[in-house]
Amino acid sequence: MRAVAWHGTHDMRVDTVPDPEIINPKDAVIKVTSTAICGSDLHLYDGVIPGMMPGDIVGHEMMGEVVETGPESTLQKGQRVVVPFTISCGDCYFCRKTQYSACDNTNPADKQDMSEKLYGHAMSALFGYSHMTGGYSGGQAEYARIPFSNVGPIVIPDGLEDDQVLFLSDILPTGWMGAENAEIEEGDIVAVWGCGPVGLFAVQSARLMGAGRVIAIDHHPHRLELAKQQGAEVIDFRRTDVRDALMDMTGGIGPDAVIDAVGMEAHGFAVDNVLDSVKQTVGIGADRAAALKQAILSVRKGGRVSMPGVYGGMVDKFPLGAFMEKGLTLKTGQTHVQRYLKPLLEKIQEGEIDTTWLISHRLPLEQAPTGYENFRNNQNEWTKVVLKPGMSA
Repeated sequence: MRAVAWHGTHDMRVDTVPDPEIINPKDAVIKVTSTAICGSDLHLYDGVIPGMMPGDIVGHEMMGEVVETGPESTLQKGQRVVVPFTISCGDCYFCRKTQYSACDNTNPADKQDMSEKLYGHAMSALFGYSHMTGGYSGGQAEYARIPFSNVGPIVIPDGLEDDQVLFLSDILPTGWMGAENAEIEEGDIVAVWGCGPVGLFAVQSARLMGAGRVIAIDHHPHRLELAKQQGAEVIDFRRTDVRDALMDMTGGIGPDAVIDAVGMEAHGFAVDNVLDSVKQTVGIGADRAAALKQAILSVRKGGRVSMPGVYGGMVDKFPLGAFMEKGLTLKTGQTHVQRYLKPLLEKIQEGEIDTTWLISHRLPLEQAPTGYENFRNNQNEWTKVVLKPGMSA
C-alpha cells in the first residue's frame, strides 16, 4: 500500500510499504477513506518531537471502512468508523476512570523507557506519532491496523459524509475538552490563544458551553475571520498588545478563563521567543511557550487556564510566581477522545455542531508532502488539509 512516512525534518514522503495485518485478537484493519494533517503532525515535521525513525508512517486523524477483524473485535466488515487518535485498552485503572489518554496497557513495554525518563511515567499510545508513544503506524495511508478496536472506533450511521465526522478523531473533542477544562460558567469571558483547528473548535465549544464572550488571538487574517464566524471577538497580536487589549475589553479584570491552543511552537508572542526557538532547534531546552506565558499573565485573579496545546519538553522563564500569586488553576493533557465520541456525534447529527467549514484543502494521498509544506508555511490559507487515499492525483 501507499503511506505517508517521516524521513527527517521537513521530509515527508509517500512510500510503498507492506499492507497491515491482524496481529492481536482485538485488532481490525480499515481501508482509510479520509485522513487529515494535524497541527501536532507539524511538530514531527519540524523535528521537535523525539523518538521518530525514518520510515515511520504518520497520521492520527483517520476514518474508513472495516475490511478485516480479529476474533475479539466488536466491529464488522463494511462498517464505517472514526478512529480516536488515542489507543486505549478500556480495562486498565485509567481507562476505567475514562482517562483514556493515560492508558497503561497500550504502549509496548520496550517503548516505555524514553517517556518514563522524560515525564516520570510511561505515556499511553498514539497513532502515527513518536516511538515514545508506542511507535504505532498511523492513518495517512491506504489501510491501517486498529489495535483494541473493541474500545476505540465509533461506528458512523448512514447519511453522514466523511467531512462531517472525520474530526471526531482528534481536533473536535480536543477543542471541546479544552473548553471543558476551562470550567466555563454562564456568561464568562474566555480568551483563546491560537486560531488553528483546535483553537477554532475551542471557540465554537466555549460558545456552546455558555460563554458570554469569546476573544480569539492570532495574526492570520483568514483564521481570525473564521473565529469571528464562530462568534468570537478577535485580537491580532502583531497589531495590538494582547494583554493591554484584554484588560481594556474586560474592564481591567482580565478574562475568566484562558485557553492555550498554540502549544510548543508559539511564534512571535514574546521577546524571549527567539532564544527559546534556538534552544528548541538545537535540542537543549525550551519549548516555545510564549502563548502560555501571556495567557497566565492575562487571565484574571482566581481564573482558569486550559492547555490543549501540545508541549514536549521543558519551559524556560515560566511565570510560576504569577501563577501562584494569582491563585490560578491549570488543566491539560492529551484528549480522552473515547469519552466524547458519542455525545459529539449526537451534536453533529442534530445539527448543533458543524465542522466542514474548517476544511480548506482536500488532496489525494500522493500530494501529502505538498499538504505538509503548505499547512506549515501558508497557514492563513491552509486552515485544514484532508487527504483522500481514493482520490486521483
